Amino acid sequence: MKFTLEYAKQLDKEDILNKFREEFYIKPNSIYMDGNSLGLLSKRAERTLLESLTDWKEHGIDGWTKGKHPWFFLSEKLGEMMAPLVGASAKEVIVTGSTTVNLHQLVATFYKPEGKRTKILADELTFPSDIYALQSQLRIRGYDPDTHLIRVKSRDGRFLVEEDIIEAMTEEIALIILPTVLYRSGQILDMKRLTAEANKREILIGFDGCHSIGAIPHSFSDWGVDFAYWCNYKHLNGGPGSVGSLYVNSKHFGTNPGLAGWFGSKKEKQFDMEHTLTPAESAGAYQIGTPHVLSLAPLLGALEIFADAGIENIRSKSLKINQYLMDLLEHEVPDMGFSFGNPLEDFRRGGHISLEHNEAARICKALKENGVIPDFRAPNIIRLAPVALYTSYKEVFEVVQILKKIMTEKQYEKFENEREVVA
Repeated sequence: MKFTLEYAKQLDKEDILNKFREEFYIKPNSIYMDGNSLGLLSKRAERTLLESLTDWKEHGIDGWTKGKHPWFFLSEKLGEMMAPLVGASAKEVIVTGSTTVNLHQLVATFYKPEGKRTKILADELTFPSDIYALQSQLRIRGYDPDTHLIRVKSRDGRFLVEEDIIEAMTEEIALIILPTVLYRSGQILDMKRLTAEANKREILIGFDGCHSIGAIPHSFSDWGVDFAYWCNYKHLNGGPGSVGSLYVNSKHFGTNPGLAGWFGSKKEKQFDMEHTLTPAESAGAYQIGTPHVLSLAPLLGALEIFADAGIENIRSKSLKINQYLMDLLEHEVPDMGFSFGNPLEDFRRGGHISLEHNEAARICKALKENGVIPDFRAPNIIRLAPVALYTSYKEVFEVVQILKKIMTEKQYEKFENEREVVA
């Protein structure tokens, strides 16, 4: 019964989040499994974008303080809406910049080499953009990234072991930057434990939350995380190029921004136009430039959905639907060269499945030809992300049947086993 279409349909009937599927634009005759790269457009996000366009149309420059969504306070309003998803107070979150710009800001602010403590600790599996930024920041300070950027090794090329990270927290480390969830394997790092160990050694620690915010609950403030940053276009469905977010623990309020800009001003002082910055007494201090209003606007609607659905409910369904996908794969495509490159335990697995195969690139192309939108990561990973808000159990069942047909008929053999320009 478990491996039948009828069972999948029954799971959809029992799904308390199933109603939210109707809120998203889902392409007919297509199954979207790439929400961990770019979330789908919701009708609410479309609505709030159009409302902000109307504010511009009707109010012109007065849209900064008038209209449906006044622009001057928009980043702060969105920070308040985002805060419950990361376990923070409203003042600790601001929606601004982009992932890499925010990382540059936070490192420029909190990397303070002194004495022996001059090195930055990261890991060898993290997303390349973070490494580029860290290398750049070290060069600006006159340090050689080859010696001052320490990258914790993975024992198997898939996962990180927390004990290895903790062992690398030596007296030479001034700052730690780690992912919340590894982008290839989907492994969740034990943020609470790593933060406690860093705090014990008086090392500041920050996290890249791009692959976890909107998929799993967080408790940044309770854990004592110093800072974090993330994008809003993956699980949060903010749209391509959506403005990013950052979190700064309130214990650091008053620390001057490393990269100062006009929009980091205290709101009441910003238009005094003084040449001495008075930073906001919140995470808003770490804004740099004018917010990209039309890229912020869809998040207003997108985050409404998260408030209604509840992050705990989202996590519960995510775990269930991803396990269902793994069970189907094990049952339907055994002995076809597939293996799981993601953690099997619920507490260690984020919001996507990493299916490994030697022919992964060409299998992804065959899936797309059959109406399934997956995601390829070199050298051999097919990432599949059943998203709790809009993926149905029926779709998961159909994806596995399509994959089985591709493999049985060897449809993938007509494609080159190499990635496209954009994988």
